[in-house]
Amino acid sequence: MSYIQTSKRIAALSVGRSVRNAHSPLRICHLSKYYPPQPGGIETHVRALATSQAALGAQVDVLCVNACDESGNESHQTHTIEELDLNVRVIRFGRILNAARVDIFTNFSQYFGGRGTSYDIVHLHTPNPGMGLHWSLAHSSVPLIVTHHSDIVKQRVLKHMINPVLNHIYHYASRVLISSPTYLAGSEFLRPYHDRVQVLPFGIDLSIYRQPSPTAIAYEKQFRSIYSGPIWLCVGRLVYYKALHVAISALRTVPGTLVVIGKGELAGSLRQHALDLGVSDRVVFKPYASQDELVGAYRAATALWFPSNARSEAFGVVQVEAMASGCPVINAAIPNSGVTWVSRGGIEGLTIPMNDAWALSDAANRLLREPQLRGKLSIASRARSLQFDQEVMARESLHIYEQAIDNAKCYPL
Repeated sequence: MSYIQTSKRIAALSVGRSVRNAHSPLRICHLSKYYPPQPGGIETHVRALATSQAALGAQVDVLCVNACDESGNESHQTHTIEELDLNVRVIRFGRILNAARVDIFTNFSQYFGGRGTSYDIVHLHTPNPGMGLHWSLAHSSVPLIVTHHSDIVKQRVLKHMINPVLNHIYHYASRVLISSPTYLAGSEFLRPYHDRVQVLPFGIDLSIYRQPSPTAIAYEKQFRSIYSGPIWLCVGRLVYYKALHVAISALRTVPGTLVVIGKGELAGSLRQHALDLGVSDRVVFKPYASQDELVGAYRAATALWFPSNARSEAFGVVQVEAMASGCPVINAAIPNSGVTWVSRGGIEGLTIPMNDAWALSDAANRLLREPQLRGKLSIASRARSLQFDQEVMARESLHIYEQAIDNAKCYPL
């Protein structure tokens, strides 16, 4: 469907509204936990979806929490700020407290209460107990779409506290979106809502990776000159389910340098793990990389190591980034996760058992022994990445919204 056709579909959604809104664009409100430059897979997805929808003619707001102070450092106490990201209005609510990873924040009713009735669709991204609770208290009659990014896996006590809130929300949702067709089978939480579950694969701006900028190409050359090859890459937050200790352990029997891009609570223990294994001189920790630096790193790397070991890793957007750059992925076989659906073992990448450092090192060494295999996987990865384009994702999301709005007209609350 073309841009013009999609824009017409958006305009057509205004038919049947009040005269005041008859010619207005579709008004979308995303409820997210955070928003870039705050890192994370959910944050990256929300931005890709929101900006792509706005590019198709929709009016898009994102309501989220402001995690950083005026200096850009993460803080438990922040102020509410309003920004514009391309054509997307972003309201970051001031945070009062963060307890057990749940944000307590202000100003939601001020921004959603008045405007909430003027939105055509509300799209909540979970797990996100704070924002979900505020939506529940608002008693909004606007059709709700939920993207279920992952089950709550490790935080068992927190899960029993949050799931009742989530169950209330999902009961009222018109659609519950998941990122891959393989995730539903392993989710006990989603089973009661299977009749409203729909797959919407995540998408990104592929052009950044498929047509790299001159600056990104310069960074690729810089990576190759600075670090001893081969270069192996890990990208993501330094948290438990990323299983980066497996990657560091694998480096013992693999030549080259492991570059870890990301920050998180396990940074200190991972550094110590590298010291204990005697590979610290071949592990580079980069808490932050610009977009061009990241593209350059993907292009310089022999493979992306993605050893995540829990269903908290439901998709793995960084896999798509690597694949679009022509960088094969070595991932782990997480049961009922979308990770190995994105990059399929033996087709676009290599898949190993979870928590198996020896298998990871064997797969990496195989790519070095068989350069033709790496070339084959690289070509297949670039081709596969085309299925995860953000414009395709945005167009399909608007069709889902259309159905939800039509259903709400037929069956009002």
